[in-house]
Amino acid sequence: MQTEQSRHAAVSTFSLIVFDLDGTLVDSRKDIADAANLLLESCDAAPLPEDTIGRMVGDGAATLVARAFVAAGQAPPPDALARFLYLYGRRLLAHTRPYPHMPETLEALSRRAPLAVLTNKPIAATREILSGLDLARYFAADRVASFGRGCWRGGGDDAFRWRFGDRLANRATRRLAHLPGAVWFWV
Repeated sequence: MQTEQSRHAAVSTFSLIVFDLDGTLVDSRKDIADAANLLLESCDAAPLPEDTIGRMVGDGAATLVARAFVAAGQAPPPDALARFLYLYGRRLLAHTRPYPHMPETLEALSRRAPLAVLTNKPIAATREILSGLDLARYFAADRVASFGRGCWRGGGDDAFRWRFGDRLANRATRRLAHLPGAVWFWV
């Protein structure tokens, strides 16, 4: 059985603790689903259950929009992604909330290591959510990043000696942490 002291020692050995935003720090599923359904309805498609849209989340807005239109049995209009981002941007904080005890968890962890957010959500929306939910205070400005398309301009992988996986998220985490490599843990 792990003691409080051994748990503290394990956490304090990290030089950076990185969180995803949606589904980790905050529950944003209803706002995302509402925006997707507004988009579908604006295209004369029937709305989808929130749980159905929730299972589509995780690979970025473009993938979510494509999946929603497939599920609705309709081809997306050429401006579907832009329309979704607009609709979602107007409701970022309508229902989105931190998960229970998340502020206390961040407070405790921030005493042990710097904290960071790495998400595929656009950076402006990420900052608005963090600020609106009073979570931004736990993350230095240079420790909030998006690995969406075009996020990491300049530099290259040759600046890093090691590679642990070759997913875009791994490369983005290494850059965010200013580390030559990164190891991911999921709980």
